[in-house]
Amino acid sequence: MADTPSCTCGQNEKKRIIFPCAGQANTGQLTNLAAIQLTEEGYGSIACVALLAIGSENLVANAMNAEEVVILDGCPMLCAKKIAGAQGVPAGQHIVVTDLGITKGPSKDYTQDDVEKIVSACWKGEGRTKTTASTDKRSGGKNSGCGCGCNGTC
Repeated sequence: MADTPSCTCGQNEKKRIIFPCAGQANTGQLTNLAAIQLTEEGYGSIACVALLAIGSENLVANAMNAEEVVILDGCPMLCAKKIAGAQGVPAGQHIVVTDLGITKGPSKDYTQDDVEKIVSACWKGEGRTKTTASTDKRSGGKNSGCGCGCNGTC
């Protein structure tokens, strides 16, 4: 009796660094909340955009060696993207919260649904600058493009 091959999905997932702008308005606060949730869900690891702004050598090196850098900006000012660009760190995925239909306002003017909208946009690959497949573990791996032959069932 032959051994059944097991799915290896997850073993070769991208290592992502997530930079939220974490600005004072609701949209900035939402980037931080979404980055925390994405980290908890295994999408990537949150990193400090302020530390990136001062040119922390270790953080810049880690970002340059990451397989994907995700930048979450709260508004069209694009502070996080500009900070990353100033350090030579390119965005692999860039999401602007106001582009998702969330209106910028006071810092506590948001709902959990707003957080979920941003998190879902990341998992769906919105704002991705290059064509790469994204494993959406939250939907059972559908459209994973992992190449293991599981047809999105892993």
